[in-house]
Amino acid sequence: MIDEYSKIIVDRILSLCRQRGMTIYQLSVMSGISYSTLDNIVNHRTTNPKIKTLHKIATAFSLTLPEFLDYDELTRYSFDDRNEV
Repeated sequence: MIDEYSKIIVDRILSLCRQRGMTIYQLSVMSGISYSTLDNIVNHRTTNPKIKTLHKIATAFSLTLPEFLDYDELTRYSFDDRNEV
């Protein structure tokens, strides 16, 4: 089962790639994150990437980490009534 929070993060990454005309491979080169790591994230094999990884992704998009995380779907997400850590 795909975790909703993880799906929101992946959707954000893919949306930014589309907006900038980038592939996941190009993102891997620009971020310094291995292609296999990014592939695992976007294909939901890794559902809880490290903050360092998200920071590198944000920087590759010329965003700060707070800017990367500041979008409607994520800000509306609530951890209430969820058994997630």
